[in-house]
Amino acid sequence: MFFSSVARLRLALVALFLASPSLVAARDDVLFTSSVTYCAPPESLLIQQFDIAYYAKNQSIVFNVSAASVVPNTNVKANLFLNVYGMQPINITLDICHLFGGALCPLPLYNFTGSDSISLPKSVDVASNIPNIAYSIPDLEAYAQLTLTDVKTGEVKACVQSTLSNGWSTRQFAVQWATASIALLALAAAIFQSIFGDASSLAPIRLIDIISLFQSIALSGLLALNFPSLYRAFTINFAWSLGLFSASPSSSIQHSINRMRHLTGGDLNNASSDGAISFVNRKLSPYNAAGFVVPQALLESVSALPRINLAELPSQNLSALSIPSPQVLVGGDVATVTDDSSNVLQAGIPIYTNSIGIATANAFITVFLMALILAAIVLGSLALTYAIAWALSWTTLSQRYPRIHAFRDRFPAFAKAWGLRAAMIAALPVLVFTFYQWTLKDSWLSVLLSVILLLVLMGIILPAAFFAVRSSLPTARGSHAKAPPSVAPFTAPYRENRVYYVIPLLLVMLVKALVTAFAHAHGIVQAVFFVVLEVLLLLCLIVLKPYPARRTDILMGYLCITRMVCSGLMIAFAETLAVHPIPRVAIGAITAVIFSVACVVLFLNLLVNMGLWRLFKYVVCCGRRGRRPGDTELASTPSDSSIAEKGGDGSRYSPEHEKKDGATVTTTPSQYYHVRPENPSPPSTSLSLTPMSATSSTTLGETLPRRWSFQYSAPPSATTESPHSPMQTQRTSVASSPISVQRHSRNISSSVPTPLEEYPTYEHRAY
Repeated sequence: MFFSSVARLRLALVALFLASPSLVAARDDVLFTSSVTYCAPPESLLIQQFDIAYYAKNQSIVFNVSAASVVPNTNVKANLFLNVYGMQPINITLDICHLFGGALCPLPLYNFTGSDSISLPKSVDVASNIPNIAYSIPDLEAYAQLTLTDVKTGEVKACVQSTLSNGWSTRQFAVQWATASIALLALAAAIFQSIFGDASSLAPIRLIDIISLFQSIALSGLLALNFPSLYRAFTINFAWSLGLFSASPSSSIQHSINRMRHLTGGDLNNASSDGAISFVNRKLSPYNAAGFVVPQALLESVSALPRINLAELPSQNLSALSIPSPQVLVGGDVATVTDDSSNVLQAGIPIYTNSIGIATANAFITVFLMALILAAIVLGSLALTYAIAWALSWTTLSQRYPRIHAFRDRFPAFAKAWGLRAAMIAALPVLVFTFYQWTLKDSWLSVLLSVILLLVLMGIILPAAFFAVRSSLPTARGSHAKAPPSVAPFTAPYRENRVYYVIPLLLVMLVKALVTAFAHAHGIVQAVFFVVLEVLLLLCLIVLKPYPARRTDILMGYLCITRMVCSGLMIAFAETLAVHPIPRVAIGAITAVIFSVACVVLFLNLLVNMGLWRLFKYVVCCGRRGRRPGDTELASTPSDSSIAEKGGDGSRYSPEHEKKDGATVTTTPSQYYHVRPENPSPPSTSLSLTPMSATSSTTLGETLPRRWSFQYSAPPSATTESPHSPMQTQRTSVASSPISVQRHSRNISSSVPTPLEEYPTYEHRAY
């Protein structure tokens, strides 16, 4: 059952762009209305609803219009204009006077609602201009525009734009829940290993890595670039990692934030109940148009366009078609957006936050409240954990399990470490939206809260980074000062002499936040900065090799290359480059796939480090039967390999001399590896197989490993040494490298057999 759950999580990530052919075939190829806005201020005609749907099955159009005229004797003609990824497959003129038996000519002075379905003539070849992929590609970028002009003067009486959709999108609740489930699984593993392991466990490190990847994907959607709708919707799946959760503009939280802002000097617009699409700058996706309204040249050429008299067209019976449920906008919800409108949403944070129902000026306060909730959860969980540990320490269980007292003693360091991890998770969104709030100049209370939150965050992270890095700097190597266990989130992932790698990581995060917030009007500058930062970080990783295992260096290098490549691809989304819509959509899909693969890789890495790979081999091999000795030793090793690489108190393994079996074993400073023994060398002299006396001692009863050579040993004499047995010596094995040989000497003259390890210790490293 567990593996089936894992499979569902992976399928949810892969299904971002791959729709089932059976599901596509079960639906009609249709384009329908998703949002409606005015593209010119209404003068004599108020349009309250404009829904349109195009069916490729029979090339028919279904529309529903609700409008009201306030000026008498107004005769208009309609121009229907369709834009799909910058292409213009439809541009026709409709004769209003011939619709509904001439009831709309002149326009009546009352509210009227009309709907009809028409089949386009063969001269209007829409099918050849709209590729089949338009009906299945997620987040279609298309809109239809209806312009009503006066028949006599040519003056625009009304202009309405309606964005179209095909029902598919990369923004899926299943993906949001799948990514959140991965984070919760990593959190559970981190809590378990930090309680039953030590402060340097591996799972808490992977928790930070997973959340950082999710935040990097969400952060890319905040850049001021002309993202295709497909990629913008993809990044919204990870908005929760920044503390932004989908909300209705009329929700109690958003309503309270709006009221607070307006009472403290805020005058920016609130979020619209109709979403962000209708307010997007018309130069950006999904409109991909050079201007907001129809050019004057197009209005003048309306008379030269072919006219369609709806009264002369045969009516079509479309009852058999499956019409999806579009977003119907009724009752004056149609917004007015023109060139000089103040409610136009620009690229970057405004479009991103408004797409999930959060006003631009409300973004920081929303993150601030989420930070308070996170702090309350962490403090409450720590208090509950300490109460449980304190209660158990007074029971008989503490006598049977001394680890309870040990955990209670190290709880202060445990609590400080988890507080530091929570601060590291909240650092990026707090920095980004704090700096961005300073650029809005909206509410003085919001600015004050942002300064307080920033100071608190700095007070947690900067001192911990100082104490962690202090002992690893080249100038402090002779001081023998060790970092406290409470800063394990900064010290555990790296080698002792490479902990200062934390400095470039923190600097990169700070610079990204500054560039995202203060360069919000220059998208190409943001993209270039991101590429440069990732290149520098990759160079630091290659030169310093800060991680204790080579496979960890490779994994972190892969993630860094992923961010660098995706940042480079985003340069194509700059408005100044004016890349055509279709290539932008292709680049956006490739970028989303690269990030999705990285999410799957980290998820699989999480499962391996949780020990599920060893569990899988155990199940496949039917338990211990038929397994190799190395697998048994691997299964008996703790799942946290970082504990094996360090001492029980979290410190690195240092050189020491041990007495074992009468031999002195000397090891060199190997900080990261277990040295496994090889087969012992046979005696230099040959042995004669002579009968042994009853009083002599023998080693025939000793338990020998399977890979050791089996030899008879003759008993030594009480007064003289046997010529066939080696002299009793102390062998010293010096491990010159992490994989050098360590030999164990055996005292053959002892009358008591020396116990040997059942199997040799194999190297065990996690990545």
